Amino acid sequence: MREESLAATASAGHRWLLVEVAGAWGWSAFTGSKALDPELGRTLVRRAEGAGMRILAIRRPGRARRAGRWRWAIVDSDPGTESVRWGEAVSPDALLDDPFAPEAGEPSADPIIAVCAHGRHDECCAVRGRRVAADVAGRFPDYTWECSHIGGDRFAATMLLFPHGLNYGRVDHAHGPHLVDEYLAGRIELEHYRGRTAYSRHVQAAVHAASAQLGDRRIDAFQPVSAKTAEHGWIVDLESEHGLVVVELAERLSDPLFTMCTATEPVRVRSYEPVSVDVVTR
Repeated sequence: MREESLAATASAGHRWLLVEVAGAWGWSAFTGSKALDPELGRTLVRRAEGAGMRILAIRRPGRARRAGRWRWAIVDSDPGTESVRWGEAVSPDALLDDPFAPEAGEPSADPIIAVCAHGRHDECCAVRGRRVAADVAGRFPDYTWECSHIGGDRFAATMLLFPHGLNYGRVDHAHGPHLVDEYLAGRIELEHYRGRTAYSRHVQAAVHAASAQLGDRRIDAFQPVSAKTAEHGWIVDLESEHGLVVVELAERLSDPLFTMCTATEPVRVRSYEPVSVDVVTR
């Protein structure tokens, strides 16, 4: 109803640790799950964060989730070095060591589709996310997982496409499989696109504006070269086949708003609105 733009709202993440935690999740998937000892989960989170990784719990879609497997994936989402490595621990205790060993896991060329369905964190993620995850899994069963909180609950259902770290929001059952099709074809879909997790918010906004203005939706069509503050925002330079694209952005603060279903205090959120998109020919 606010018509809040999705552009430049992707949560930050360069390297990720995805850990299979089957069954129900509490507000925290790693300390509020019956499948995982809370202290072990707390230690695992600290170890991942200490290694510079953002950690997510994952599970297969559907309510018939069984514990017993402890699969994990390490994802590098930095442009140019995107990769996925999968492994499996023999027990929860082994999760504290296996993913952090040198050259851990086996390389995989398969994408990972992660849809937030963390209902105890925000009920909209359960109501909307689970349906999207089920629909996507109907087409891509081997790639699809429900995941824990990834930020932007007000944009539920939210989705991450790895290894590139493309973040989508307001996904419904009609859009989910289409977004994956576009991703597998090497394109982004702008209507639901929040941004790329490896980019800062102002760079996300610049890439979104350039893609929309020039009609080029290839994932790597615009590469950030530099970003500098301006009087009321930012100026971001992007390298592309079209030439150097210079995007001017105005930085704004919203009116106070509630960012999740359970929020009790409204906050103001930052946004970046495109002022101009210019191509400098050479």
